[in-house]
Amino acid sequence: MEEFWNRNKGIILGVTIAVILLITGLQQLIIGLVLIIACGFIGNYIYKNKDDVKSKTKNFIDKL
Repeated sequence: MEEFWNRNKGIILGVTIAVILLITGLQQLIIGLVLIIACGFIGNYIYKNKDDVKSKTKNFIDKL
């Protein structure tokens, strides 16, 4: 039993957390937080690389 636990500890923990999130409805909060953080990183990247993003966007639009 201990070998099974040590080998599958991450899977068991992940499934347990997923079940708790689904039961409590916290997944909406977590998705919102992940979305906010992702948009923050994207905005920071665009701000620091304005010229590069501008040229890539222009090339993408020209291909369409």
